[in-house]
Amino acid sequence: MFRSRTALSVSAASALLLATPLLTACGSDAHPGAAAVVDGERISVAQLQAQVRTVRDAQRESPQADQLVANSGRLSKDTLIRMIQYRVIERAGADNGVHVTRRQVQKALKDAAEHEGGPARVRALYLQQGIAPGQIDDQVRMDLTRDELLRKLGPRKVNETFAATSKALRIDVNPRYGSWDDTQGTARLVQEPWLHAATEA
Repeated sequence: MFRSRTALSVSAASALLLATPLLTACGSDAHPGAAAVVDGERISVAQLQAQVRTVRDAQRESPQADQLVANSGRLSKDTLIRMIQYRVIERAGADNGVHVTRRQVQKALKDAAEHEGGPARVRALYLQQGIAPGQIDDQVRMDLTRDELLRKLGPRKVNETFAATSKALRIDVNPRYGSWDDTQGTARLVQEPWLHAATEA
């Protein structure tokens, strides 16, 4: 996958998509129509479905359509995880003076295209991870933010920061999608979950 800073983009996305959220039967339907509520702001089921639809449309236009669809059976849940984690990482970055510019995102994508054999190949790699072309900039921005926080705070401190930020945002997930764990973020990443993907890159 991508190397140097841009390696985080695909590897981090892959970890999120291969992971399963801590799904349980608990929770309450205190927010009808919401897939999740983060810091009092709703992620509506309609918003989630729109994101999923965008990915499915892109997958169906791919020559590998059947394989892409077959390999993304948890797309709704995985997309919701990503949408929540974006908000946690963005807030943690803001609280710690980390801001990724559009120029940095464009440079990361340019570097990735040069390494991977062109923009089309980059888009195909992201689509394999359930990320549509129009969603790539957000994914890169979050990966770069996480990368910068890692350099600034170090692995232990940044994991503590992500967990504390997640808790402060009072994340409430609709029971149909599961429940959120502030410390782990996903069930698969047991130790230092927020950075497992970044340190693998």
